[in-house]
Amino acid sequence: MPSFQNPAAFLLLIFLPLLYILRHFKIFSGISFPLTFCDWNGSRFDWQGGFHSVLSVISEILCAAAFVCTVIALSTPVMRHQEKIYTSRGADIAFVLDTSPSMAAKDIAQGTRLEAAKLVVKQLVEQNSGTSFALVTMASEAAVIVPPTTDHSTFLKRLEQLSPGEMGDGSAIGTGLTTAVYHLISSSAPKKCIVLITDGENNAGEIHPNTAARLAKDNGISLYVLGLGTRGFVPLEYVDKKTGRVVSGYLDSSFDTDQLREIAFSAGGSYFSVENAGVFSSVVASIAKEQIFAQSYHIKSSDTRFRSVFLFFSLIFAAIAWFLRRIYLKELL
Repeated sequence: MPSFQNPAAFLLLIFLPLLYILRHFKIFSGISFPLTFCDWNGSRFDWQGGFHSVLSVISEILCAAAFVCTVIALSTPVMRHQEKIYTSRGADIAFVLDTSPSMAAKDIAQGTRLEAAKLVVKQLVEQNSGTSFALVTMASEAAVIVPPTTDHSTFLKRLEQLSPGEMGDGSAIGTGLTTAVYHLISSSAPKKCIVLITDGENNAGEIHPNTAARLAKDNGISLYVLGLGTRGFVPLEYVDKKTGRVVSGYLDSSFDTDQLREIAFSAGGSYFSVENAGVFSSVVASIAKEQIFAQSYHIKSSDTRFRSVFLFFSLIFAAIAWFLRRIYLKELL
């Protein structure tokens, strides 16, 4: 938040209107030496047109602006930043996000399923600064994109770059869950959980999803499974990463929810069916409420001073005003 270390300097601003009032009543005005060139019967020389009058007004405004900037600089403006420094470890939440082509289906909030997932995940991350987040993407194969980190800017940047089909076709749910478990096992976080967001059945990879779910349970990692999407034929459009060709058409969205429920049951976790953006947000918020807890922290304050910035603009305004008066108006300063 902006503040001033020497606010009393603003009292100097009273001299600006006072000067113009005194000049208006001819009490205080600059000394001038008019030089009139004329012959015995000639008339006095005057500037033709209002261009020089406009320049004179502009130069006065610039002088006033330079004075105001100088006063602001004398008041020592600062911008105070406050940052939470956590002194205790928060929860670890790993998102296993399906990026198969079917996630390009447009049936969640008039957007694609992947776009809806990214938006909800982003909202959760932005609201929980002390929590570590990890990102695993899966389709025909799986990979950890961001290991557990509190560097949320990096996490969100990588999340935004995800696109349907970049990991191939299919859904290797077991491989995705195992990858997430592997990166959470060694964590010392007091709470650890995996949030699986998918719109399909396990049809790729060599690890059975139930095996991966039991592995999570054995290591004290909670599992939440979110089945994303509506039923029926859904419009779909995405760019094939291999060929660069635009694929469009309709998707028959009819995945087996019983399989996803069984995966959640194997880990002692929970399954949620998500068919619209409102349910999606509320489900993720409830998961966060269960996993995220209060952490101890202290506030670190830092100040950024802007005195030099205002002094710079003061010099610029004064230099332009001098240039106009001396070069164009031919005044002797």
